[in-house]
Amino acid sequence: MKTIFILSVLFLSSLTFYAQDAESFFQQGESLYAEEKFTESIEAYTKAIAIDVEHLNSYLKRGFTYSRIEEYEKAIQDFSKVIEMKPEHSWAFISRGSAYNKTKKYDLAINDFNKVLQLDPNNQEAYNNRGWAKKFSGNKSGACEDWKQSKKLGNDEAKIILKNNQCK
Repeated sequence: MKTIFILSVLFLSSLTFYAQDAESFFQQGESLYAEEKFTESIEAYTKAIAIDVEHLNSYLKRGFTYSRIEEYEKAIQDFSKVIEMKPEHSWAFISRGSAYNKTKKYDLAINDFNKVLQLDPNNQEAYNNRGWAKKFSGNKSGACEDWKQSKKLGNDEAKIILKNNQCK
């Protein structure tokens, strides 16, 4: 009985150690990201994930970092993992949708922005980004409607976008 107790304590202690260690790598990744050392920050987030495969923030920030260096397919994989772990994570949908826009997968982008708007009907960024996906997929009137809604919700940039795209 005493042996089982000691093994349990050691097991729980090792879990705490690994969780703290994953968090340390995540924080290291954050510092490197702030210094715009993107390759190094990806390595730190990857180490955090290797220790704790459920470290949601490491997937999210590694996805952001992949987007910064224009490795959109890798970013999409990380954002998809975040969505798998937390299906109501609006930022993961917005970020994945933006990466889909960059890879010209406009239907997938629109689906992600639609999901954001189901979760948060007043998300001006989702309207704005969905507008771009609609424009590039050939739906200019739909794009204009989304940009008008984004402007109505307070997006100052939408006014310029509306003018530049000759939306009435």
